[in-house]
Amino acid sequence: MFDIKLKMDKYQSLRDVVYLTVRQAILTGELKPGERLMELHLSHELGVSRTPIRGAMRRLKDEGLVVVIPRKGAHVAQITEKHLSDVLEVRGVLEQRAVAWACEYITKDELSRLKKACIEFAIATKKKDMAAIAKADEAFHSIIYKATQNDTLVILLNNLSEQMYRYRFEYIKDIKEYEVLVKEHKDIYLALAKQDPQGAAEAIKIHIDNQAIGIFRILDE
Repeated sequence: MFDIKLKMDKYQSLRDVVYLTVRQAILTGELKPGERLMELHLSHELGVSRTPIRGAMRRLKDEGLVVVIPRKGAHVAQITEKHLSDVLEVRGVLEQRAVAWACEYITKDELSRLKKACIEFAIATKKKDMAAIAKADEAFHSIIYKATQNDTLVILLNNLSEQMYRYRFEYIKDIKEYEVLVKEHKDIYLALAKQDPQGAAEAIKIHIDNQAIGIFRILDE
């Protein structure tokens, strides 16, 4: 059985805290694909009534992270090739657009932070610290998103990034890919530093395509 703890936040309602806690547990793999989500057990585990649990289950079902099976209750949604393919297709288009805009608007400070993010990612891969690798990868892409100065695009890409979290975590377990990932981040950074939108778009496409190949291979296995 799972063991998750409520992550309280004084600025959020209990309903939102429960939802975000369970959601994060699913995205990070603490709650495994196919795992049953029993209201009573979650209520006991998190120390809350069943009302916010039901609300969280409804929201997670709408997001596709939870499925409700008749007579069997709620379960963590399986990782599927169809969902991954859909997310990657949209992400590929938006990320290529994002790096092109970022080439135009990125500041010296953002470039400096992007270079630092590349270094931190490389260090995390050498330590084989998967949590740190995932965090550094997310930080790298987040800098690029914000550099577009397009708030709507940032929201869309962050949402897709969160949907990719479960898949990304599986991918970074493959140590053989670390050297490739470090090079891909460096190529993206260099294209942005040169303000080369075509080069940046091509670099991000290679990055996403290779990630897709790697994750599909893992799913097949």
